[in-house]
Amino acid sequence: MMNTPISDPIGAAWLVRYASIELVSPLYVSSSIGGRRQTYKDGDVIHNAYQETARPLDTIIAHLQFHMRHEVLNLELLVRLFEQIGANDVQAWVNAEPTGSYARRMAFLYEWLMDKHLEVPSNIGGNYVDALVTKKLVTSSPSQVIKNARWRINDNLAGTRHFCPMLVKTEAFTQAAALDIATMVDKLNDEFGQDLLMRASVWMTLRESKASFTIEGEGKELKRIERFADVMARRTGTGDIPLDPESLAELQQEILGSKTVIQQYGVRQSPVFVSHTQVNGFKEIVHYIAPPADDIADKLEGLQVFMEKTEGQSALMRSAVASFAFVYIHPLADGNGRVHRFLINDVLRRDQVIHEPIILPISQAIAEHPSDRHAYDKILDRVSVPLMKQIRDHYSFDKQAVTYPDGIRSNLNFGNTHLIQPAWRFMDLTPHVQYLSGLIAHVIEKEMHNESQYLRKHDHARLAIKEIVEMPNSYADRIIRSMLQNKGAKSNKLLKDYPFLANDEVWDDIFSIVVETFKDEADGLNS
Repeated sequence: MMNTPISDPIGAAWLVRYASIELVSPLYVSSSIGGRRQTYKDGDVIHNAYQETARPLDTIIAHLQFHMRHEVLNLELLVRLFEQIGANDVQAWVNAEPTGSYARRMAFLYEWLMDKHLEVPSNIGGNYVDALVTKKLVTSSPSQVIKNARWRINDNLAGTRHFCPMLVKTEAFTQAAALDIATMVDKLNDEFGQDLLMRASVWMTLRESKASFTIEGEGKELKRIERFADVMARRTGTGDIPLDPESLAELQQEILGSKTVIQQYGVRQSPVFVSHTQVNGFKEIVHYIAPPADDIADKLEGLQVFMEKTEGQSALMRSAVASFAFVYIHPLADGNGRVHRFLINDVLRRDQVIHEPIILPISQAIAEHPSDRHAYDKILDRVSVPLMKQIRDHYSFDKQAVTYPDGIRSNLNFGNTHLIQPAWRFMDLTPHVQYLSGLIAHVIEKEMHNESQYLRKHDHARLAIKEIVEMPNSYADRIIRSMLQNKGAKSNKLLKDYPFLANDEVWDDIFSIVVETFKDEADGLNS
């Protein structure tokens, strides 16, 4: 993704060069002076080339104003710039233009971002204007906008200064956020009927739990799988959204159970990072370092505020933000990945685009194929890779580990967290919405459709088999499963348990039903 123009930048790119700023979040619009007016697109990124007459004055304020007027505001950039230059330039700007909308907006943003006060000119005036441009960025829902009389600004930031995710309304983002999940599920219901779809959902809930553990390399822990499936079935969409410390502690306890190394449930009190150990077993490769424990409460509160302020907006967008923001904040000592994927269904249920007992098998879709898992890892890398690039020389591992109050031992030493705070505070989750939209469309149109279709065929085969030999449903189910798994070969165990299958005519008749019913699903199954 292009981050700055190559030469003669203006606007945000000029500010980046001027202050030697390295951004984690991308510039979705970058600008430069060129021979003629041109626009280039690189994926979601737009680069505008302007003629010489459009060049701003060679001052910070002039380029800030250009950035506000012509580009997509980047809050990480503003924080990093203000940390270097202080308040003087913004104060001088608003003093010179006390009724100017751009000066007042920037004065408001300076105070909001930096938690510091400017002097309000006595002749401040002008109509109320939005802090952020709603056409360009996701902002608070209209009912949640706050009037800031100090600067005559509509405070429409959908978060807090401690955590306010950025979502840019690119064409791809807008299309992704508009995914009509409810209609897609309704089409499944129309095709297969409510009863069959509900049965499929119950089965997929268990498979979703299993797949969630598979993603974390723990796919054979039967009791843990069943426990997580039960949590998903009972807790999805119920009570308050589990982002406050009490709700998180309760959810974590239900997910992990009583046998765990952590000494207290809830928000961690220890540092955490995501890594893997090289094959030789000696060197640990760090993929991501999460915010320090002291910051978690503020970041979770910011995420809660985002969910409150965006109520009524795209359920898919809100689901993506809640789940991916959670995994980047990584507030728990254990169980973050499971809660992250739980939140996808939880928010969709709360926003009433899916209904009980339907659970979208998100984890299963991720874990199904190596390419799907790779795509999931790549979307997590959109934040983690540029973030780690900035801090790779600023963390280390001590020889001695420290035991923290939550029982976790860690030897991570990372004291320069201020270097990356702006990225943690204003992380760009635009691509995550696009990713989740594609994943959910795949889940509904393929995974859930196929599962429902399989169940319908299974019901048909069961009824046909019972016409040949009267038997309990469980017998027929096991016979179907064995014939499919063994590709028609007679299992000695099956013959021992069901002696009537030793009759070749009975076996052949039943097998013919299975072959005919599942001919599209079972490769190598021949009558």
